[in-house]
Amino acid sequence: MKKILLLLTFFITISSFGQTICTNGFAGIYPCNNIDLLSNMTFTQIGGTSNTEGNDCWGWTDPLDNKEYALMGCTSHTAFIDVTNPVNPIYLGKVVSHNNINSLWRDVKVYNNHAFIVSEASGHGMQVFDLTRLRNVTTPQIFVPDAHYAGFGNCHNIAINEATGYAYCIGTSTFNGGPHIVNIQNPTVPVFASGYSAQNYCHDAHILNYNGPDITHVGKEIFFGANEDKVVIVDVTNKNNPVLLSAFTYSNTEYTHQGWVTDDHRYFILGDEIDETAFGFNTKTIIVDLTDLDAPVLKFNKFGTTAAIDHNGYAFGNEFHLANYRAGYRLFDISNLNGNQMNEIASFDTYPTSNSAQFNGAWSIYPYFSSGNILISDIERGLFVVKKSAVLSNDVFSKSKVSLFPNPAKEMVTIQMEDFIHSIEVFDRIGKSILKIDQINNNSYNLNLNSLISGIYLVKVNDKLVEKLVIN
Repeated sequence: MKKILLLLTFFITISSFGQTICTNGFAGIYPCNNIDLLSNMTFTQIGGTSNTEGNDCWGWTDPLDNKEYALMGCTSHTAFIDVTNPVNPIYLGKVVSHNNINSLWRDVKVYNNHAFIVSEASGHGMQVFDLTRLRNVTTPQIFVPDAHYAGFGNCHNIAINEATGYAYCIGTSTFNGGPHIVNIQNPTVPVFASGYSAQNYCHDAHILNYNGPDITHVGKEIFFGANEDKVVIVDVTNKNNPVLLSAFTYSNTEYTHQGWVTDDHRYFILGDEIDETAFGFNTKTIIVDLTDLDAPVLKFNKFGTTAAIDHNGYAFGNEFHLANYRAGYRLFDISNLNGNQMNEIASFDTYPTSNSAQFNGAWSIYPYFSSGNILISDIERGLFVVKKSAVLSNDVFSKSKVSLFPNPAKEMVTIQMEDFIHSIEVFDRIGKSILKIDQINNNSYNLNLNSLISGIYLVKVNDKLVEKLVIN
């Protein structure tokens, strides 16, 4: 028993300093709902100073070893952080802004193991950095980019279609601010391809090879652009002859900012950045029906629970991840958009003092790591790594009907509950999923432990009920 108590004390100590479980609506000082805080790095910890501010973020998974890395945009540089162990992230170094000119606006995307970085900084162009250089870095570095594209100067945003190897640099001084298209199939030798100026300035975009319900356009490369007062849908299959398919407009337009196409290519989930301040309603998200790309229509509007401004949002599977400025990170279930349903299921507020409609807090989200860990870039507080809760709050935990016996165990543990067990997932003490079993469909399951070493684990049943398991 003494050994078990020591192990439990060790586990609690690790959890307290390395991560903060969302309990009774808070993870430390941060309001939360079903989202745990794994770590937070300030700007002084990722190559900046106390005056540095944050902007965009993206992620890269090394195909060699599946390590996960955060790419964090800052006013003075782009920071690279190893977040493979999300409880103990490691700052590896930075690429400074071109000509050392600072800017609040910096954007980064990834293609073929390279980062492509643009900024509103004067004369910045596009920096290209080979992310494989992060392997085996032992002390933080100031990296020199591997290439620089000078076909434009300042640039607000970059979007990449990884299926074709084209980068769409938008909000430059070229092509009336429309997409400046660059062939990056050879990442360190970027080549100008074309541009599109007919619809003027574009603020953000999502480009993909279309495979949705409109059979007329299946297989084409389609550009979905947020163009300040409308969404433009452009066939960019032929870079020398882009074809406008349609322009979608909506009521209470103030600034058409950013959107993302759902995985089934059926809907475009759009945010207008300034409508909350202009019209006084709560966070508004616009769902556009793409059944006919030549005539998209409004499906419905989703209003949030706070007055905060929406910024960047990304669809992934049946979820939509929204950076909601002062309201932080908001997670929605989008499995029933066809039924006009978009329900908030979790949240993590990186700006705990206010949810008002001001430009502070969460700038962007990266939700695409296979680990399930999620990046939040915060303007004032740096980089957050969070994850949907693996451990329920104490009051819910105490009501769980899951039982494990014997516990501690050696070779086998029996898991039982009154309802059917559909899935079991085992996590180690740093929150890494190490074993998952699906389609059990029984009230009882004998879990073989022979593949696990001695220690403390979390066993999650049906993706929501959790028990601690000690293996000795």
